[in-house]
Amino acid sequence: MQDQEKPNGEQQPEPFTQDAAQQAEPLLEDKLAKAEEKAAEMQDAFLRARAEGENIRRRAQEDIAKAHKFAIEGFAESMLAVKDSLEMALTVEAPTVESIKEGVEMTLRQLTQAFEKNRLLEIRPEQGEKLDPMKHQSISTVPADQEANTVVSVLQKGYMIADRLLRPALVVVAATKTQAP
Repeated sequence: MQDQEKPNGEQQPEPFTQDAAQQAEPLLEDKLAKAEEKAAEMQDAFLRARAEGENIRRRAQEDIAKAHKFAIEGFAESMLAVKDSLEMALTVEAPTVESIKEGVEMTLRQLTQAFEKNRLLEIRPEQGEKLDPMKHQSISTVPADQEANTVVSVLQKGYMIADRLLRPALVVVAATKTQAP
């Protein structure tokens, strides 16, 4: 077919023929099939990624639960030697004061080693040390010949686990000095 001219001199495009439509139809069907295939692949990849994320979340929750459940395992293991020593001391038929003292000292060493191994640290402030409210608990104040708010005596040691306070040291603190009239 030849281009037809419009009265103003422009060429008119060829009309869309049935033959051209039949040729375009397979191209569109191919493109649609490819797009559907790509969408199916993307959906499959999405579902796999979501399932993997769920598996990771579930495994992490199980790991956290196990960590909570067995967190004390190391400490308990180191305490077994202490228990064994105490039980052995009770089986001695004719204990002497010296053997009891020696056994208690050995057991205390084992307990101290267990504490150190598990980062359970003593808080034992020295006399004259400044009161630290993050580690010490003042039970009373007494007049003393030292600076106010300093430790006069320790009633009970405190303990920390790593950097966390387990029990504050119970202390008696020097009172603020009052001036004589």
